[in-house]
Amino acid sequence: MATAPALDLKEEILRLKKERNAVILAHNYQVGPIQDLADYVGDSLGLAYRAQETDADVIAFCGVHFMAETAKILNPNKTVVLPDKDAGCSLEQACPADKLEAYLKENADKNYYVIAYINCSAGVKALCDVICTSGNAPRIVEQAPADRPILFVPDANLGAWVIEQTGRKMDLWQGSCYVHVEFTRESIQKIKDEYPDATVVAHPECTTAVRLLADEVCSTEKMIHFCKTTPAKNVIVVTESGMLHRIKKEVPEKNLIAGPTDHCACADCRYMKMNTLEKLHDCLKNLEPKVELPEDIRAKAEVSLVRMLEQSK
Repeated sequence: MATAPALDLKEEILRLKKERNAVILAHNYQVGPIQDLADYVGDSLGLAYRAQETDADVIAFCGVHFMAETAKILNPNKTVVLPDKDAGCSLEQACPADKLEAYLKENADKNYYVIAYINCSAGVKALCDVICTSGNAPRIVEQAPADRPILFVPDANLGAWVIEQTGRKMDLWQGSCYVHVEFTRESIQKIKDEYPDATVVAHPECTTAVRLLADEVCSTEKMIHFCKTTPAKNVIVVTESGMLHRIKKEVPEKNLIAGPTDHCACADCRYMKMNTLEKLHDCLKNLEPKVELPEDIRAKAEVSLVRMLEQSK
């Protein structure tokens, strides 16, 4: 598939964006060149609000599949495109809708109040009472009915952290983000020993052992505020590597150190990094790959998503 010459690629993307009346949304984990071109860069909660608010005809969602689905759920009459249709998520894969549906039927007597981390498919969102993100999960859980047991899906690490924050008992689906579980206590301690004056900020998708080493555990969006306000010059950032690009732009005075895993010096999500400027150009040009959802699934998922947005205000 032909693309614009490399030197003109950014200019061509901006031209197509204007021609299509499109908005470009990018997650914090996207590659730097995409973040630099986007109309909005943020975490899942911020992107959900932008998707809900946009008056654009086309939403080019530079993230992974469940995020583009979220935009489509909130904008059924808009065209939503994803640069690479295969940009998935290990958390989404960990909780297929059919397995969750079967589990809920088998445990119907428990009358679960189901809270789903936004990193899940539209089919799972349609089965849930409310959605949450890493940024608002404690707040959402605190508003759950006191007379119903909670089932938290699909991230067990995030769920465990929320239990610590809220004191609410929850049953946890045993899913995990393959990137964040690669961080280990040993790998983070090693870099702390090298930079004894450094402060550590970690994402709640990390394991308990890693979270215990952190000075702050928070969503990617809140990492920006932490890096701006911490007196420490050196900051060890324990999340996907794309986050470093945005923090470096907004907090250039800090020395950011990528949290190492046992397998590499930094943590790249292979799904997030599937999107490129070339693919962004092509999806704006061809309006493909397009995100489509069955209306019954979309409508049910919208209820749980809108409930999250209302409970997060």
